[in-house]
Amino acid sequence: MSKKNSQPPTMIPTLPKSPTGIQGLDEITGGGLPTGRPTLVSGSAGCGKTMLAMEFLVHGATQFDEPGVFMMFEESAADLTANVRSLGFNLDRLVAEQKIVLDYVRIERSEIEETGEYDLEGLFIRLGYAIDMIGAKRVVLDTIEALFAGLPNHAILRAELRRLFSWLKDRGMTAVITGEKGEASITRYGLEEYVADCVIVLDQRVTEQISTRRLRVLKYRGSAHGTNEYPFLIGEHGLSVLPITSLRLDHGASPQRISTGIARLDDMLGGKGVFLGSSILISGSSGTGKSSISATFLNAACQRGERALLFAYEESSMQILRNMRSIGIDLEPWVKKGLLQIHCSRPTLQGLEQHLVMMYDMVQAFRPTVIAVDPISNLTLERDEAEVKPTLMRLIDFLKQQQITTLFTSLTTGGVAPEDSQAGVSSLMDTWLLLRNIEFNGERNRTVYVLKSRGMAHSNQIREFVLSDKGIDLVDVYLGPERVLTGTARLAQEAHERAAAELRRQDHERKLHQLASKQKAIEAQIAALQAEAESEEAEVNFVIAQQILQEKTVQQNIKTMTHLRGDVKTGKRRTKGSQ
Repeated sequence: MSKKNSQPPTMIPTLPKSPTGIQGLDEITGGGLPTGRPTLVSGSAGCGKTMLAMEFLVHGATQFDEPGVFMMFEESAADLTANVRSLGFNLDRLVAEQKIVLDYVRIERSEIEETGEYDLEGLFIRLGYAIDMIGAKRVVLDTIEALFAGLPNHAILRAELRRLFSWLKDRGMTAVITGEKGEASITRYGLEEYVADCVIVLDQRVTEQISTRRLRVLKYRGSAHGTNEYPFLIGEHGLSVLPITSLRLDHGASPQRISTGIARLDDMLGGKGVFLGSSILISGSSGTGKSSISATFLNAACQRGERALLFAYEESSMQILRNMRSIGIDLEPWVKKGLLQIHCSRPTLQGLEQHLVMMYDMVQAFRPTVIAVDPISNLTLERDEAEVKPTLMRLIDFLKQQQITTLFTSLTTGGVAPEDSQAGVSSLMDTWLLLRNIEFNGERNRTVYVLKSRGMAHSNQIREFVLSDKGIDLVDVYLGPERVLTGTARLAQEAHERAAAELRRQDHERKLHQLASKQKAIEAQIAALQAEAESEEAEVNFVIAQQILQEKTVQQNIKTMTHLRGDVKTGKRRTKGSQ
């Protein structure tokens, strides 16, 4: 019987890609832009098209040994060099090292004298010379649509652009072409008709006076890619894209537990604290102690030698350090040692997704094991739940992928039950602690209880939450017949119960003393009766002994008399016989 030859599975060839070096964009595109093909980057003014193209070129030259040519049509090389210097890009040095070429092509319609037919042959020669001079692998044309404003015959220009893109392909150039967004098309002059391999659309939106930049890979021929919109930020180190919309629920779940820094709270959470890499929500109204718990949580992490990161949206870092000292928590030494970083900003500084990208960048740079966001409700203020929940889901999923334990605080407002006010956030959390203020007997006291904690046994009891100069302590509340007592009411009730217990103890001792006295009296009576009984017994025994002795004496006498009488009779008989 013939056997079929087993052959290894055929490897499906993948599209060659050139990494951009832009954090997040390479993840979305599955490795970078198509090698040897043009990519169109479209967007309105201020979206970051030039910045994306420049990073693609600089990273290629510095990280991937791929020199590049940047041909610009709107700003000079000097202006471009100055603009990107703030991002840490030294273009002058790269030009001197022949890693990149900056070529400014000035297009001024007033200086162009139309003399009939014309083409872009001069541009081809100029670009080809720059490519050959440094052995370029990458090319950027920014913004090539300026040609349409400078050259009048668009029909010829379109044909020449088609020829230019084909020429770049033939030379194996990985090219980025930037274009302005059109009203009814991706670009103003329809460049997407020629650049059909990869199209990236940048967008800048202003919602409630807050600007947010977003990126979307509209098209990527021959490759799978992320299709969602992704927020991106132009920060101190360039572009940063947050691609975590596409993350799947495949993160690990560590069985390791870490302390919250509050021993009684750890006891409420099964005696061991929270799971490593979990997300914790602490919600409550103003003044319930949310920030104090988060500071204690961070302080405990630093004491273990771990790095901690705090995002604060209500107080400055100096305020936080000062205020936490009042409850015995000194965070300043951890800041000086580099174990704790505090980032403070107003929520209105950026949009929610921009804050998300900023958090992503700081986490990637600092690599903390513990994070606190205080409060997250400020970021979600006056926002629709349909927008907030997916955005926070991105952040939480990303942090879980990194196995970072995160504590979120949330401010609840009056008139709405805390359980209802956190509907958009609470379902994403592993542990949910609820803080409440209880007003009774002319004072306000804090309480805490565990609303949920996935994967562990946890207490269902309410604890009083006490802040002092020694830190945070949780004490048992007094469960009265009608309500829970806290504060001085609890102390008064406890004192009353202690007094009542003391009275009961004294009453018990008195009764026990009386019982002991009765026992002694009874024992004395028993002893007297026993002595009397023993005396009577002795008397009876004496009488019995006398009677027995008398009987024995009588019997002895009888025996003696009998014996004597026998001897008398015998003697008489002997006398008669002898006669």
